[in-house]
Amino acid sequence: MLSEILKERNVPELLPREEMLEIIQSELFGYIPPKPEKITFDIEEKVIPNFCAGNAFCNRITANCTVNGKEFSFPFLATIPVENKNLPFFVHINFRSENPDRYMPTEELVDNGFAVFSVYYNDVTNDKDDFTDGLAGILFENGKRNKPTDCGKIAMWAWAAHRVLDYAETLGDKLDFRHSVVCGHSRLGKTALFAGATDERFAFSYSNDSGCSGAAIARGTAPGGERVADILDRFSFWFCDNYKKYYNNEQSMPFDQHYLIASIAPRNVLIGSASEDRWADPISEMLACVAASPAFNNPFVYEDRPPQIDDKFFDGDVGYHMRKGLHYFSRTDWLRLIEFIKKH
Repeated sequence: MLSEILKERNVPELLPREEMLEIIQSELFGYIPPKPEKITFDIEEKVIPNFCAGNAFCNRITANCTVNGKEFSFPFLATIPVENKNLPFFVHINFRSENPDRYMPTEELVDNGFAVFSVYYNDVTNDKDDFTDGLAGILFENGKRNKPTDCGKIAMWAWAAHRVLDYAETLGDKLDFRHSVVCGHSRLGKTALFAGATDERFAFSYSNDSGCSGAAIARGTAPGGERVADILDRFSFWFCDNYKKYYNNEQSMPFDQHYLIASIAPRNVLIGSASEDRWADPISEMLACVAASPAFNNPFVYEDRPPQIDDKFFDGDVGYHMRKGLHYFSRTDWLRLIEFIKKH
């Protein structure tokens, strides 16, 4: 059934990973910014007293980067359980700077044996059509993008997640890179997928309700779902200018969103949907898992029907779940993500 829907939507066949990643960068997000010529870290220790009842500490890290010969810094939070080594860990690209946050139940993550790093996306560059702010101002002279493949804001937020990994590497055996996870919700779910696709140090990538231009197939969007024209009308600055070619023109795209998911293979990917989040188009998110499945060593294992509440298809290296409710990164989503990681 689902494979027939993909045929009806004329979804393109997969290509070799490097070709798909090239297309995703040149046609959708733009090319990821370069690695810093130099990076150092300032550490402010234990910024929250008695955090997690003393079972973890929260440090504020400032990444000091030299990019294109210019200096750029941004902060992030590192929550590390006190006693253990070889900890699995999350890099959460977050909508806010608080810890815990309504999208990040930090103490529960610690109780489940995880460290968590949280980077507030606006500390990297603002969520506006403003290319003078933060990292954007470092990358682009006078705040102007000159090439149609120049990166948008999503690529810059993904770049910051890579820099958090640079810091994580300095912690040695405290962390377990076999279980390193990048995650985000909505626009930051799109960011998490792109961060995972462009940095093989991430063993797992998790997209929560990322929808159009994230985890959802763009061709044949379900009724009530967001389309490429909708997202470009409001948020074209998230993407490279080449993406504008596909305004009301999805069928001409030389890709679809399964290329983004498949670019993460052979590592692990989990896609999360919510039953009442029609704008993110849950069926198209599940279809993307089906279409990306051949790229993975252990393909997507699923029931051949549209997604239903409480579905958990976790046996393959690409997985999918749908919970009841609205557009939100909920406690249930985190617990299902933890379940998927522990299964793999």
